[in-house]
Amino acid sequence: MSNIVKGIVAGFAATVVLSLLMMAKSMMGLMPEMNIIAMLGGMMGAGVAVGWVTHVLIGSVVWGAGFAMLNGTIPGTSLLTKGIVFGVVAWVLMMILVMPMAGAGLFGMNLGIMAPMMTLVLHIIFGAVLGGVFSIQPNSESSTKIAKKSTVK
Repeated sequence: MSNIVKGIVAGFAATVVLSLLMMAKSMMGLMPEMNIIAMLGGMMGAGVAVGWVTHVLIGSVVWGAGFAMLNGTIPGTSLLTKGIVFGVVAWVLMMILVMPMAGAGLFGMNLGIMAPMMTLVLHIIFGAVLGGVFSIQPNSESSTKIAKKSTVK
């Protein structure tokens, strides 16, 4: 399995976990004004369905493949640590690019101090899942060796 595919799979898993946590946050009534899915859909002049598709594609393809391509340059001794570092970088980019475009201000401060804090925690969890799932998948060398061993017999 190529590293890019591994990254997309890991990104999808991390996006699912992040999405479940976002839904739990909403169900508990925590920061209802901070609905990232609605923000994404609104930024594109579309509805919530487009927001969800965009959210999943960004988390899976952009961040997952990005992690796969960059993990050799990310500081850290394990893929889990590298995933967390990557998640924090993704959070910073979201805070300085996406939040202002969505009208929430730099670091989402128009929504209060809890917005950047909560999204940081969510991105740390996203990164941990991303790095963890990436690390447990077989790499292309080991799957090639396994395939060769099974055809030799």
